[in-house]
Amino acid sequence: MTVRRTVFGRPLRGVAFDVAVAALVVLVSLAAAVNQPGGWAATAVGVGMAVALLFRRTHPSAVTVAVAALALIQVIARWGPLIYDVAVLIALYSVVKYGRRLRDGVLAGAVAAVGVLLAAAQTPNVIQWWVTALWYALVTGAVWLVALNVRTRRLYVLSLEERATTLEREREAESRAAVAEERTRIARELHDVVAHSMAVMIVQADGARFMLDRDPAQARTAVKVVADTGRQALEEMRRLVGVLRDAGPAGSDGADGLAVAADPEHRRLALAELPDLLARFDDAGLHVRSTVTGVPPALPPGLELTVYRVVQEALTNALKHAGVGAGAEVVLSHTAEAVVVRVVDDGRGRPLVSPAPSGGHGLLGMRERVTVYDGSLTAGPQLTGGWQVEVRLPLPSEPATEVIAA
Repeated sequence: MTVRRTVFGRPLRGVAFDVAVAALVVLVSLAAAVNQPGGWAATAVGVGMAVALLFRRTHPSAVTVAVAALALIQVIARWGPLIYDVAVLIALYSVVKYGRRLRDGVLAGAVAAVGVLLAAAQTPNVIQWWVTALWYALVTGAVWLVALNVRTRRLYVLSLEERATTLEREREAESRAAVAEERTRIARELHDVVAHSMAVMIVQADGARFMLDRDPAQARTAVKVVADTGRQALEEMRRLVGVLRDAGPAGSDGADGLAVAADPEHRRLALAELPDLLARFDDAGLHVRSTVTGVPPALPPGLELTVYRVVQEALTNALKHAGVGAGAEVVLSHTAEAVVVRVVDDGRGRPLVSPAPSGGHGLLGMRERVTVYDGSLTAGPQLTGGWQVEVRLPLPSEPATEVIAA
């Protein structure tokens, strides 16, 4: 890290340069007391100009006014142009370069043009007047143009620095937003893992308790489903919580940490696992039939996960509300434009011994997932009984690369 030394809030190097310039003007002013008209009075004018130049960076307009006023005294006293009048050019350069508004530099240039005419008026004849006026005008104009060029470059560099700072802030904000979005997605996955797995476990545990004396073999099967479901849920929760722990604070390496979910070593739920999902619900007492129509296209990972979670959520709701022994049908239709998921239950199952807890976010979670992909969701009871959930997810026009946290 570079430490910049300052004096009164100004860079030390700039202050030292301004002091050196003022000291030089004082020295040449002292020469005016001995060798040039005006004597000590002219020297006092030069010293005043030198003192004013000390503030040329912080108050360029005021410095220009002060130097111009002292130069006017010199003209009125008819001391003629002296060597310390270089302070006039330095003040002109400063107001053009450091002035807040360019019009201050333009006004200073106009005043300098009048000063050129007044200084040239002290020459004895017309030819010398023209030569002197042309010379002063060329020098003054050159100084003004150089200052304008330096000002333009200075403002350009400042704009680049400001733009770089803005881009850095935007990049940090985007990184924090990406981390927040991924963490929200992981929280949603945690809800799915806990809510769905606990619902299946509660149903099976109630069934095992009910069948413990009547059919011990079936009770043992139900207990095994509880154990398998619990182990799978624990594995998912450990993986997702591990991603959150490895993510680090938002805005640092959080986005990279959350991207670990895309690592091949971390299992991603896909449509190929739908049969296993349906089998688990069938073991839990929900008789599920599945139908697939059309040719399944290659779906983006996020869209594939959305289809999986919609089926999982809909079947979980059917198990909780339709009861054990209910029938459900999952229809997955593939077209060139969209994927349509339809889950229907008949509502004819046996009520649970104790109701499974509900997270209260089932349909809201599905709707949120579907909205991300500009899809539509309809859900409601059927006239013949039961419940129906239908989701339509349009296919993206171009394949996209996504980072999935499940």
